[in-house]
Amino acid sequence: MGIQSAMYSGVSGLNTNSQAMSVIGNNLANTNTIGFKGARTIFSDLLSSNIYGSGGFSQVGRGVNISVVDNIYSQGTFESTNSATDVAIEGEGFFLLKEPGNDTTFYSRAGAFRFDEDGYLVNPEGMHVQGKQFDENGELIAGDPGDIRVRAAGLVPAQATTTMSFNTNLDANSQIPDGGWQAWDPVDTTTYNYSASTQIYDSLGEPHLVTAYWRITDPAANTWEWYWTAEDINGDAVGLQAGAAAAGDITFNTDGTLDQGGVADIGPIDWGNGSDESNLEITFDTTQFDTESVVISQDQNGFGAGNLTNVAIDSDGIAIATYSNGEQVKIGQLVLGKFTNPNGLEAAGANLYIATNNSGTPRVGLPGPELGKIYTNSLEQSNVDLGQEFVKMITVQRGFQANSKIISTVDELLGELINLKR
Repeated sequence: MGIQSAMYSGVSGLNTNSQAMSVIGNNLANTNTIGFKGARTIFSDLLSSNIYGSGGFSQVGRGVNISVVDNIYSQGTFESTNSATDVAIEGEGFFLLKEPGNDTTFYSRAGAFRFDEDGYLVNPEGMHVQGKQFDENGELIAGDPGDIRVRAAGLVPAQATTTMSFNTNLDANSQIPDGGWQAWDPVDTTTYNYSASTQIYDSLGEPHLVTAYWRITDPAANTWEWYWTAEDINGDAVGLQAGAAAAGDITFNTDGTLDQGGVADIGPIDWGNGSDESNLEITFDTTQFDTESVVISQDQNGFGAGNLTNVAIDSDGIAIATYSNGEQVKIGQLVLGKFTNPNGLEAAGANLYIATNNSGTPRVGLPGPELGKIYTNSLEQSNVDLGQEFVKMITVQRGFQANSKIISTVDELLGELINLKR
């Protein structure tokens, strides 16, 4: 009986070492698999035979067994890519994905994403990447994560200008011409001190040029007046006409900062092209310092219609759509999940995992220090160490050989036992 037990111990050694070799083979096979996490085999001994002798109670081992196959969730190195939708995680988080028509959430470290023909952000298997959507104001929508999708895959509609601003400096040394000011005339540069133009858009996305004019009226009181002009689609003036009264006054403090007249309204403006009339709020972020008059910056909130030209993911995990009109629209932000016990995850193939009771419920949220940092134009490589795997392969091979030697030796012993009858 003892000899046969030794044989079965050898058989258990063959089985466990075979399984260990399978784990090593799987690690090596996935050396170049994106986001792959290697595994290791933990052996445990079998103590199931009790013997009693003159020395008392003893135990004899019955062989070896696989205790557990552990996944190693150490950080993999990053590979730089040319795809703006490739992302990698530095940290312990996982991407969340869902199959269309299936509520099961899958988790993955592989961030080789792309947008499909329907505008969904997907992995190579077509699963939808989960995240938080943005509303039209660029604010995250509250609630559970959902599919990240670019809905305006064609033209983004135009937005009419409603606000515009001039950040300028008006020269404090400006003077009223000798003989006083003549009636303001936009084509006569001697009737004003300075002018600046900015392009705005109507509701159809048609661009128009609005020009502001400034002339000083009382240098001692730091007071100016301003005018404006614009042209409709036919080139006819729709702003103030030559000789018109000023649209408003601007007053500065003695230190050159703006005192009064910083905000004004103009309109309604009929552009003559079937668009809605424009009503504009103009902000004069203006100073009066002892330097030449200059436009520092100008801004307005309108834009024309545009085609989708690119979608990229930034370092915060935000998918941003860029259009030909220069507009950038936030689409959605990736969410990550972190598990208390990632070793409890169940592998589902295709670089995917499923949560189990052993893994616990994930903590789901936006990328950050706790869940992980997002790196764009990058993919996480397999964390398999080739040198370590080859060393393990040698030790497993020797273990298999040793156990096979046990079986052949026991076979010889049994042969000797049978020969006792001869």
